[in-house]
Amino acid sequence: MHRFLCLGVVLPLLILGGAGAEDHAPLEGVRRVVFLGDSITHSGQYVEFIEAYLRLKSPSMRTEFLNLGLPSETVSGLSEPGHAGGQFPRPGLLERLDRVLAKAKPDLIVACYGMNDGIYHPFGEERFRKYREGMETLREKAKAAGARVLHVTPPVFDPVPIKSKTLPAGLSEYRQPYEGYDEVLTRYSDWLLSRKADGWDVVDAHGPMRRFLDQQRLHDPAYKLAGDGVHINATGHWIIARQILRHWGVPDFDLADDSAERPLAGLPHGSEALKLVQRKQGLLKDAWLTETGHKRPGIKKGLPLAEAEAKVAEVDTEIGKLLAARP
Repeated sequence: MHRFLCLGVVLPLLILGGAGAEDHAPLEGVRRVVFLGDSITHSGQYVEFIEAYLRLKSPSMRTEFLNLGLPSETVSGLSEPGHAGGQFPRPGLLERLDRVLAKAKPDLIVACYGMNDGIYHPFGEERFRKYREGMETLREKAKAAGARVLHVTPPVFDPVPIKSKTLPAGLSEYRQPYEGYDEVLTRYSDWLLSRKADGWDVVDAHGPMRRFLDQQRLHDPAYKLAGDGVHINATGHWIIARQILRHWGVPDFDLADDSAERPLAGLPHGSEALKLVQRKQGLLKDAWLTETGHKRPGIKKGLPLAEAEAKVAEVDTEIGKLLAARP
């Protein structure tokens, strides 16, 4: 428990720009962070872990975290044949990005794309070009709106749990995933990481997740982070959250555990705080996706934004009381 008490002093200095930050405080002056991505982001767990962790460690911070991830979405604007059984094509971020920027007015965008952008095919130069162009356009539009972008490399695609449903290389069409699709995601991740040389802010989630999965498989060949090969469980989400928290200055020694449940539960009222953050994030996500609009069928309609924000204010009050009651 001693290490958590120490971090409670250190983290506000790092997050709020005091002594100890390596280069700068990424959240200094950041009023609102908007998370953009596909169904992995939309599920929200890594966003919830991040907010709960930071609120527990730095109760005075007032940064707002909005999850505007959208299932099926790509930044490339591509869609594979027969997506969703032919019910609808994949929505593209660029169709809604201007509205998100105008309405949400983020100071910082955390963007996690790539899983859907290769559309589960073998690597193709044209698909890769569309991915790169989409990322460039995202950055240009964000800059014009006064927002910075933090890129997160895509999670791992794991063919092992769905081996009977994957397809080999050399086919003309892929209505089921290519068995080597993680190789495509590795190339997309490597490209994103290479752009750090051009000043891009990039966090690697893919590499650490790949290494973690490979290490677990040494002891348990059936170990999995995603039962369907794509949609990661809570441990996978914690790996993403942990990489972003490290990037924002949280010391490694407090993030060593591979399960978010233990670091959060090890803090006073950690589990209760996470549940409140989850309730808050659900209200905000549904309301903001409805407010900004999109072309993805089947998404829950949110409350009118003003009504949702009033309910969120009540939850924030509960969180504040919870944190104030800590020893």
